[in-house]
Amino acid sequence: MNMMHLRTLSAAALALSIVAVASPALAKGDGKCGHASWYALTSKTASGERMNPAKLTAAHRSLPFGTKVEVTNKRNGKSVVVRINDRGPFIKGRMIDVSKAAAANIGMVRSGTAQVCYRIVG
Repeated sequence: MNMMHLRTLSAAALALSIVAVASPALAKGDGKCGHASWYALTSKTASGERMNPAKLTAAHRSLPFGTKVEVTNKRNGKSVVVRINDRGPFIKGRMIDVSKAAAANIGMVRSGTAQVCYRIVG
């Protein structure tokens, strides 16, 4: 192997390790905890589909559309799997918005918000 080839391989390895460290939230199974809310609009989502409050969907600022996420209410331990199809939440301090149906599944419709943990499942 010549020196130029080794430098190219080293640069590529460094770039891959930076990406792996910089985006841990995208790794399947990794979890995050924070504040969640629910919404029930019927407008188009950022993914282009119509928002349906009866479906198990959610909005997240950066996860790719179609990502399946298990959201667990920390107060009662109830969980639901949602599909990311929108961007948000746009209120400071919140990390995910779930549909009304998802909120009902984890017991947070009445309160409107809840402390949750989520992890990518697919």
